[in-house]
Amino acid sequence: MKLTPHVYVVGGGRFGFGISGALDCHVYLLDGGSELALVDPGLGLGRDFDTILDNIRADGLDPRRIRKLILTHYHCDHVGAAAEAAARLDVEVITSAFSAPVIRTGDEHAVSLDVAKQAGFYPADFTLPPCRVDRELVEGEVVTVGDLALTAYETPGHSDGHLSFHFAGSDRTYLLGADLVFWGGKILLQTIHDCRIDAYATSVFKVEKLAFDALLPGHLQISLSGGHDHVKQAANSFRQLGVPPNLL
Repeated sequence: MKLTPHVYVVGGGRFGFGISGALDCHVYLLDGGSELALVDPGLGLGRDFDTILDNIRADGLDPRRIRKLILTHYHCDHVGAAAEAAARLDVEVITSAFSAPVIRTGDEHAVSLDVAKQAGFYPADFTLPPCRVDRELVEGEVVTVGDLALTAYETPGHSDGHLSFHFAGSDRTYLLGADLVFWGGKILLQTIHDCRIDAYATSVFKVEKLAFDALLPGHLQISLSGGHDHVKQAANSFRQLGVPPNLL
């Protein structure tokens, strides 16, 4: 599903457009002209990744042009299909330096899969396949996707190792925020070991300083204009020593 000249939504579940697996995050495809990048390939149950590839083809794009697989953070709804995607596509796998060892080993405690199963978020028999990582990012590094240049920002709070990306297209500027901030200034706090309010506030204040039109979150509504307003709402809640409204 084409959103802009540079951004497609090619997957997403019950907290999205319902076009791939029910538990998938928004799966974005970035078109930089000479190459494509896939961002967060979803959970990967059954043939769900096949559905994502079918969606890409239905949008008139060739999955063989995908050269980069970008993983914003290590929660399973974002990276469960990463190993399958890396095996089936000719891609460089990219994530944060913090997340890389966790993704390489499929550390189910580190990604809080154990407690998520207990809470009923994931099937009891789901396991996280280890996935290679080819490039580890730290703050300020740039990932090029054809003509697009994505600057990485370390934005922990929802989870350690969480990355957001800022980039300019020919049409507008974007914040690929994953699970940092959502429509209406909402955030996603969970009772897991690496979800921290103080880090969350610092991360929101950091991206509030960036200028951007579109906010591309990991779930729910997408804002193609006025996206910065949602980040500002969350920042204002933190500035008042409170906590923004939570999705859960």
